[in-house]
Amino acid sequence: MNIKPLADRVLVKPAAAEEKTVGGIIIPDSAKEKPLKGEVVAVGNGTKDEEMVVKPGDNVLYGKYAGTEIELDGEQYLIMRQSDILAII
Repeated sequence: MNIKPLADRVLVKPAAAEEKTVGGIIIPDSAKEKPLKGEVVAVGNGTKDEEMVVKPGDNVLYGKYAGTEIELDGEQYLIMRQSDILAII
């Protein structure tokens, strides 16, 4: 993969959605909730007003509607601003 986020943006690989069954019924992918955590893959250099706090390898929590979904090499990723990240876990 050859992608470098710019400014205060972060590339995150979302955690896999948990498999849940309800009384033996398997919930389809379209009805599953999006995971709200993931692993930071790449970070930008930051801006003069905002220093980058997260680094590649950090596991983070982010908002439900944070970021833009992209697909690279058949994998799903989110690219978002550092300010969309709620916490490092």
